[in-house]
Amino acid sequence: MSQIKFGTDGWRAIVADTFTFANVQRVTQAIANYVNQHDLGSKGVVVGYDNRFLADRFAATVTEVLLGNQIPVYLLPGGTPTPVTAFMIQHYQAAGAVMLTASHNPPEYNGIKFIPEYAGPALPALTDEIESYLHKILAETESKGVTRSKPEGGSGEAGEAGPALEGKISHRVRSLPLEKGRQAGNLKEVEPKAAYLEQLQSVVDVAGIRRRPLKVVVDPMYGCGIGYLDEFLRVLGCQVEAIHTHRDPLFGGIVPEPMGKWLADLQEAVIRSNADLGLATDGDADRFGVVDRKGRYISANQVLYLLLHYLLQTRKYRGPVARTVATTHMLDRIARRYSLEVEETAVGFKFIGQSLLERGALLGGEESGGLSIHGHVPEKDGILAAALVTEMVAVSGQDPVQLMETVAAQYGELISERIDIHTSLKDKQRILETLKDFYPAAVAGFPVIKRIAHDGVKLQLEGDNWLLIRASGTEPLFRLYVEAGNEKSMRSIQADARRLLGL
Repeated sequence: MSQIKFGTDGWRAIVADTFTFANVQRVTQAIANYVNQHDLGSKGVVVGYDNRFLADRFAATVTEVLLGNQIPVYLLPGGTPTPVTAFMIQHYQAAGAVMLTASHNPPEYNGIKFIPEYAGPALPALTDEIESYLHKILAETESKGVTRSKPEGGSGEAGEAGPALEGKISHRVRSLPLEKGRQAGNLKEVEPKAAYLEQLQSVVDVAGIRRRPLKVVVDPMYGCGIGYLDEFLRVLGCQVEAIHTHRDPLFGGIVPEPMGKWLADLQEAVIRSNADLGLATDGDADRFGVVDRKGRYISANQVLYLLLHYLLQTRKYRGPVARTVATTHMLDRIARRYSLEVEETAVGFKFIGQSLLERGALLGGEESGGLSIHGHVPEKDGILAAALVTEMVAVSGQDPVQLMETVAAQYGELISERIDIHTSLKDKQRILETLKDFYPAAVAGFPVIKRIAHDGVKLQLEGDNWLLIRASGTEPLFRLYVEAGNEKSMRSIQADARRLLGL
């Protein structure tokens, strides 16, 4: 139980190992304590879940605990994308949402996160407060012995909640059966799709797509994005073929992450059907993947700068741009042309969401496939990203590779890559010690201009080249990000960085 800790996007663990019904109850009680402590309980909480194993049963457990703490629940039916769940917070003006998802993690994982009332990822201060409640709940549980909760229909560890709570927070789990919540009118099972798709139409140029509807292949990767993007595009006149459109908790034997190595079926379908685009979303539809008409994978970094260029040039958007420390500096080059500020954040969309929400960023993105724009929820949304790519191709009349050539002619080229480097535990500690003072004069012959150490160690090199080295928080693994003006320089920087660090 001491292993329960919120990471960059909630708590994730292996089902039936640490991710159990009892632990989900405890985490939910901690969330309920946060909501009630801040006098938000009367506003209600949205509960959503993805297509993973036992997801609906875990969602029922979450709902019972919230009801037991006298917090009304808007329960979403079936698998629902994370960005849709976030939007429903705004739609119902709720206190927040509990989303059960492990996003793009392997099938054996599930996860739980709290999305606050502003409909974006929770910032560290908020998750720290929830963790503080959780630690007290775990301590109470351990002092009295562990009582396993029932997976459905039961009252959990503490029995049914009384008619009134004694105090705002509890160190024991309070639970109320679903049927009693329905009878009391505190449980509402709601359909989110129509409201979300209406919101999507408000931030996408639907008229532009209607003028030149495309032939598109959509791949929700067996996840809870099924029926969203394909329906949205069909209404606009696009010819849509959808693949992997049934729920499969094993995700067809692959990882539900829309990166090139997992999109072979989409690439094949695009070429076979002579489609204009292939569009994918991950397990909870908050990340995106794009394939062009020749089956070529377009990286998230490339999509981000293409969309920024498009929004500035065609939509005439203006405002700050937000990117993580690991994301392409091509965004900086484009922003400079328009005299726009670029905010570099730590890795994690919660920091991007903060920029969208508090500083009015016109676009925020991360190299791992997260994006949102001004006017939408400050949560990454793969459905939105895919719809915007469709708009961009339809309105411009050019495919992504042609658009990249256009951008390169105006701004030059930058090539980026992330490589994962596995080490031993002993070597990981040695390299972490080395990184504390890692500040070479040059890397691969490029002088080091600046060192940034707020999330890993990033070295800004001469000529818009840079490298970032970040350690995994859970395994003996380092991620090395490099961007350079050409592939030869990128490979040289990668090799010299590994030599300098002994990787």
